[in-house]
Order: sequence, then structure tokens, then C-alpha cells
Amino acid sequence: MNNSQFQLPDLGPAMPEILIAGIAMIILLADLVINRKETLAFLSIMGIFVAAFYALTGASGAAFGNMFISDSYSSFFKLIFFLAAFLSILISARYIAIEKINFGEYYALILFSTLGMMIMVSTKNLMVLYLGLELMSLSTYILAGFIRSDSRSNEAALKYFILGAFSSAFLLYGISIIYGLTGTTDLKAIAAYINENSLTENKMLLLSVIFFVVAFGFKIAIVPFHMWTPDVYEGAPTAITAFMSVGPKAAGFAIIGRVFYEAFGTLNVYWGNMLVPLALITIVIGNLIALSQTNIKRMLAYSSIAHSGYALLGIIAGTTDGLMSTMNYLMIYAFMNIGAFSIVIMLRREGFSGVNIDDYQGLAKKHPITAAAMLVFMFSLTGIPPTAGFIGKFYVFMEAVKAGYVEIVVIAVIFSAVSAYFYLRIVMYMYMREPKEDIMLKPSLSISLALIIAAAGTLLFGIMPSALINLVKRSVEGIF
Repeated sequence: MNNSQFQLPDLGPAMPEILIAGIAMIILLADLVINRKETLAFLSIMGIFVAAFYALTGASGAAFGNMFISDSYSSFFKLIFFLAAFLSILISARYIAIEKINFGEYYALILFSTLGMMIMVSTKNLMVLYLGLELMSLSTYILAGFIRSDSRSNEAALKYFILGAFSSAFLLYGISIIYGLTGTTDLKAIAAYINENSLTENKMLLLSVIFFVVAFGFKIAIVPFHMWTPDVYEGAPTAITAFMSVGPKAAGFAIIGRVFYEAFGTLNVYWGNMLVPLALITIVIGNLIALSQTNIKRMLAYSSIAHSGYALLGIIAGTTDGLMSTMNYLMIYAFMNIGAFSIVIMLRREGFSGVNIDDYQGLAKKHPITAAAMLVFMFSLTGIPPTAGFIGKFYVFMEAVKAGYVEIVVIAVIFSAVSAYFYLRIVMYMYMREPKEDIMLKPSLSISLALIIAAAGTLLFGIMPSALINLVKRSVEGIF
């Protein structure tokens, strides 16, 4: 029996995943004996930092019979996942105590979901992709319904689960077609077989690409696969909504880059043509429906849908620079979106939800620093300079124009201006209305730290974007 494919050194590239899995299991066991759940949050954060260190400095290369790879591309997205998990845990400590869901498995599930994302982005094989996707999804389904006494949270988990199973079925069907045509699930081998046998016009191959678009479209919440997003974002615990809006979305885009660019690179005309109308309708629908929302979580849900459309513009360009612009956009989006949700959580207290737009009336008069932070995040989500959101949109728009999608970019710019209404409406409420009641804010140290990090990232990458752009340039080498 040949054991050469599973030797101990082979585990080096997977060390960040092993560490996250180990910490998650330790937290499940420690929860039985530790009463202060803040200790478990601290352990989770320490595990994330150690895993991030290994992701940046550890061994690179393939593992597990070339089914798993650690490269610059996967390391970049792992940083986004670690950032999302880290900030989500920071903003969770006080929030889950208020919601009476202060259980140790909360932190373990965040880590297991992060682990699934890490496996997804490091895949070189479609079966490993499915394994990571299901680990991420199942953990997130549970987290969405974590407020068991809240019917909206239960509804969110159920809707997310049913529609998630629907998308998984499409993915499996697409994988089965690919395996039937090529006899392999390895990404490089699939690309080689398509090229050697001139299958670019094969109808079954194109059908499988459609199934992949549907499956990945659900994960990144593009229209018409977005129907789960508003209800799940509203019903899930707010800290988990922040996590879902960044982590799984980034994982979805990461795997689109990995699968479409590596396995289906010669079919970029076909999948590009499929994604163009989806990106356009996503931008239009997301922004239009967000205009009428008075619940800020639902508004940010439709905003998240629109931002998926913006990020997709870099993918449809089909170039190295296009993928780079999407990667740049996703890192920036992580800072500004989790920052916005941090403010929502800061307003949450017993008997006060903080999710209605009226709750922000006069916030600047009572808490000017908090209002200023929210202003920064709203400006960035709109795409107003000198925030990072402007840089993110500028690069994806520029790459789409270079690829010849001028009309699409014009429409995207118009609806980006439309989005200013619902983002700046919150700013108007904070600065130009009198408070209805005394707004009591007692931010914890952890949520204050998360807010500082999010605001700093949003401003820093807007004023000095070169550091992030250079990082993206080095990271995209993992694909090309």
C-alpha cells in the first residue's frame, strides 16, 4: 500500500485549517467547564491570530494528493475570513449577552464556518470545494437561527437552509456533469481535458457552467438568487449578519475566481455573458428596493446585494486585473460593512433594537464620535472619496470599461448615485434631526476596538490605497 500521499510534511500547507479546527473543538470542550464565555471569545481570537500567522508565513504548496493548495490567492482570502471572524467575535461579546444567547458553541460555529471558507478557497478539486462549502453553510444555518426564542431568527435559519440545499443540489449536479464529461474533478485536469478535446462548444459542458453560476450566485446573493438575503439578514443575530455579509460572500467570489478562471478559463466568453445581465440586474434591483427600507438591517441586506453586483464587474472582465479589482473590493467591503453593523449593535440594549432608521435621530448630538464613524461607513458604502469604498468602486468600474462593458458601468455609476439616498438618509437623521429620547450608549472595550479597526481600514485604504493594491497584485499570482 502506497502511503506517500499522506505523510506528515504533507500537512504543512493545511496548518491554518488544522489550527482553526483544533481551537473550535477545544472551545466546545472548554465550554463545559468555563462559566465566563468571554474567555472562549478570547481563545477564539487567539486561535485566529495564530492561524493568520501561519497562513502568511507557513508552508505553501499542494497537499492531500494535490486536492488542496496553499498559495498567495488563498492566503489573501483567508485574511478576509480571519478579519470577518475576528471583528464579528469582538462585536459579539456584549451583544449575545443582551440577546441571552451567550453560549460557547456560538464561537465554535463561527470558527467552523471560517474553516469551511478556508477549505473552499484552497481547493484544487471540486469534491473538496463541496466539503468546504457544506461545512461553511451548515455552521452558518445554525448561527442564523441562534436566537431560538425569536420566531424571525427561526424563520431566517429555515429559509437559509432550504434555499441553501437548493443551491447545493445545483452544484452537485454541475459537478456530476463535469465528472461524466472529463472523468476528473481536479480543476487543472478539467481545464486540460477541455482544451485537448475541444469541448468549448459542448452543450452539456455549458449546462454544467450554468449550474455552477446558479450555485455560486446563491452564495454571493446576486439576483435572482438573492431571495433569502433580506429575511435572513433581518432575522439572524446582528453580529452573525455582519459575519455572513462578508465571510461567505468573499468565499463565494473566491471560488468563482478559482473555478471559472482555472477550470473554465477557455469558456470565459460563455460564463462572462451569463454574468453580465446578472450583475446589471443585481445592481439595479438591490439599490431600488433598498430605497424603501426603514429597517437598517434590511437596507444593508439589499445594499449587500447591490455590492455583489459591483464586485461581479471585475469578474466579468475576465482578466487578471479584473479579478484583482474584485479582490480589492472585497477586502474594503469587509471593513466598511462590518463597521456599519457594529454601530447597529452599539445601539442595541434591553427594550431597544436599534435597527429602525428612526433610532438614529439626533445621534450626533448625543454621541458625536459614534455618529462620525457611521458617517464614514455610509460615505464609503456610497463610494464617496476619500473613503476606501470610492477606491473599490473605481477599480472595478475601470476594469469593466477596459473589457468593453461601458454601458454596464454607466448604469452602475447611476445607481451608485441612487444609493446615496438611502445611505445619506441615515446621516441626515443623525445630524439634522432632534433625538426622540435619550440615546444611551455604553460600548464595551471589544466593540470599541472593532469600530476603531473598521473605521481605520475604511479611511486608510481610501487615503493610501497602494498598500492593499500591492498586496492584491502579489496574491493574484496564485491563480495566474
